[in-house]
This record gives sequence, C-alpha cells and structure tokens, in this order.
Amino acid sequence: MSVWNQSLDAAGIREPLLRQDYGVQRELVARFRRASYLAIRLLLPKALLPHVVAATAVMHHGDNVLDTGPKSQRVTAWASWEREVRKALDSGVSDDPLVRTLLSTTAAYPRLRTVVEEYLSTATTELESSAFATEADYQAYVDDYSLPAFMLVGCLLGPEHDDGDFRAGCRLFIDGSQRLDFVNDLAEDLTEGRIGIPADTLERFSVTAEDLATARESPGVRRLMEDQITKARASLLAAKDSPALTANRHGALLEAVIKIELLTADAALARGARLVRGPVSPPVMGSLRVLVGARRRAGWP
Repeated sequence: MSVWNQSLDAAGIREPLLRQDYGVQRELVARFRRASYLAIRLLLPKALLPHVVAATAVMHHGDNVLDTGPKSQRVTAWASWEREVRKALDSGVSDDPLVRTLLSTTAAYPRLRTVVEEYLSTATTELESSAFATEADYQAYVDDYSLPAFMLVGCLLGPEHDDGDFRAGCRLFIDGSQRLDFVNDLAEDLTEGRIGIPADTLERFSVTAEDLATARESPGVRRLMEDQITKARASLLAAKDSPALTANRHGALLEAVIKIELLTADAALARGARLVRGPVSPPVMGSLRVLVGARRRAGWP
C-alpha cells in the first residue's frame, strides 16, 4: 500500500469519493511546490498529512483566484468562491472536490473553521494591493492577508489552544517569507503591474519603478535587493529561534521550512541586482540535506 493511501487510512478518510478528492489536492500541491510537499510528506505524521495537503490546496486556490486575470474578473471570482465556501461551512455539503476536503478537514480539526472565516473576511486585501506606499502598508498587508492565509495551514501544526506565542512565531516567519517572495518574484510581478517593495523604500535607494521594469542592474538596485533580503533573513532567523515554532510537536517541519527559505534568501542575495531579470530557487541538494537532517532529528526512521 502506498504511503498516501496509508495516510488516508490513518486520517480515517475511508469514503472512496473523498479519498479521490484528497488525491486531487495532493497532485495539485505537489505540482505547485514540490519542495514543500516533500517536506510535509517526510516530516508529518501520516494521520495529519492529508489535512495539511487540503489546507494548503485551499490557500493556493485562494491565491490563484485573487491573482489571476483583470481586477473586475478577480473581484467576481473571489465573491463567488467566498459565497461557496461559506455556504458549505454552514450546510456541511458541497459539489466542489476542494471544498469537500476542506469540510472533512474542518470536521477533524474544528479550530480550522475560525481560521477559514478570518481568512475569508480579510483576503480581499490582496485585490487592492498592487503597490505599497510605505513599510507600514506592507506590514498591514502581512497582517490582513499573508498571515491569515498561512494560518490555514499553520493552525494545524500548532497547539490546539494557542496562547498567542505560536501565532506570533508564524507572524515572524510569514513576514520574512512574504518579503522574500516579493523580491524574488519581482520580475514576474512587474509584468503584472505590481511591486511588492514599498514606494518609500524605493525612494530611499533612489530606485524607480522604471529602473526595475527595465531590469537596470544599478548600484541602487543592488543595495535595494540587499536591504530587502537582509530584512527577510532577519525575520526568518527570528522565527527559527522561536521555541513556539521549533519546539512544538511539529517543530521539525517548521524549522525545515524556515531553513529552506533561508537557503532561498542566500541564493537571492548572491544573485543581487540580477533578481530584476528572474527569480532564484533554493539549491536542491541543500534542501534535501535540510529535510533528511530534520527527519533524523525528529526520530523518523
């Protein structure tokens, strides 16, 4: 029997159609971000794996709905998706395979419902965030969108009753991860008319949107990239040092994810101003060493 089927059994997911629904989400998550799927596959208990896959699929689907197409299309698509999810949460039924897995996972982990409702309530922030005027605007975006989206998965990895320390650790992580994403995805974002670096930060380094759009590898652009990546690394390192994240029962996974983000940051720092031409990825062998080491420390065979 495959590890995936063993995981479905361990999670108590027996009904054939629901097993198929979870399988569809697994394929989507594995295709979207292979390293992240490998991490949860190697470092989570089998009974939790399908549920984290389902929550991750919901997060990625929301991102796609909010980011794909003209704004009017995105507004309409999100409103339809939000209505569908809220109706399903209230009724307990859905014709959508992704929503069915969400309902199943919410039944297994009731605390997820509150997190989903918070996410639905604030996610439209993404529709209005093509640019940030100030660092404070960026931080508000992290609070209103990035953190609630991450907590769809994060709430399954933390304690059932969080006293606030776990969420604070997740906030550190997602601040660093989101800032790094905005720098690493700069070339793609620019083609869509978006800049995730605040305007006051660009001004501080005498860099214009045109400088970035035309991929000018100037000293100012280089210093800008270094500044943003250094800030991202500082948040990621603070998250790595947070006992609420790394000392909890799923700390091996969270620490591994943070370390892989730090590898990405190191690669981005080495690329420097050339990030305006395209993104970097974490080194494959380095990422594998992180995962193998984490599995060994967690006591997995």
